[in-house]
Amino acid sequence: MSVRVSVVIPTYNRARDLRRALASVLSQSFQDYEILIIDNHSDDDTAQVVESFHDARLRLLSVHNHGVIAVSRNHGLAHAAGEYVAFLDSDDWWLPAKLERCVRALDAGADVVYHDLYLARSASQRPRLRRAYTWQLRPPVLADLLERGNALVNSGVIVRRGVLEAAGGQSEDPRIASWEDFECWLRLARLTERFQRLDEVLGFYWLGGGNLTAPARTVGNLNHLRELYFVPQGRVREEELPGWYHYGLGRAHLKLGAYREAVQHLRQAASGTLTPAVRFRNLASLAYARVRAGSSAAPGLTI
Repeated sequence: MSVRVSVVIPTYNRARDLRRALASVLSQSFQDYEILIIDNHSDDDTAQVVESFHDARLRLLSVHNHGVIAVSRNHGLAHAAGEYVAFLDSDDWWLPAKLERCVRALDAGADVVYHDLYLARSASQRPRLRRAYTWQLRPPVLADLLERGNALVNSGVIVRRGVLEAAGGQSEDPRIASWEDFECWLRLARLTERFQRLDEVLGFYWLGGGNLTAPARTVGNLNHLRELYFVPQGRVREEELPGWYHYGLGRAHLKLGAYREAVQHLRQAASGTLTPAVRFRNLASLAYARVRAGSSAAPGLTI
């Protein structure tokens, strides 16, 4: 079967959310696609939900991913027939113009296309104000990603399949599980500079529960990313690492109750490059961590 887009949706015990995600794909204005649902052996009614749509473009695949979602996404990639691969998490969903707009940009020469998503706690949420913001990456894209952090949200990304395959798909290394999408963009940036951001909000990122990352895992993820990408550049001292990296570690240590470590990293983040929204959250987190750590504000740093 020849199709333009393969939509890859990993899922596990999210039948209700999956129904919403599938309905959003089937409502697209662009209709030349297949939908690959990769089920991590759910014990709910996931299979019945898929069957209820009665659409031959839906294919239900199964895999044991052992807690590494990249295994599911790569299983979908291995079965994909489309020229382009679109990622969609089973608790997120798209607006009807999403594929049409993205395919137009890919047909014009982009290799990776992405866009903002609304942050949602309700399927009918109004007003739609909060976003998972992205930004247009500047060349060299790899350097921009390393310096400013993850500019792409997984459910807002569509990639030329040949480029994604050349990059090796998403890493299945459990040491970066939950950061596997960002690490994939880094490897894609070694192959192409043609990352294009659409200045539109074309979907929703679900905040309604079930998508939290354990802070201890985040610490391990970031330490491994440091070994993969910063140490080879000779950036081994704390002050040589970018603001987003310290912000991630600071927030993780804060959740773990390691307040002195949180203060250390959040202070480093404050002197780095952060988006305005993240900078505000960083300063608020720093103030809270200082109170909990019983430390006084550093001279010259305004909260």
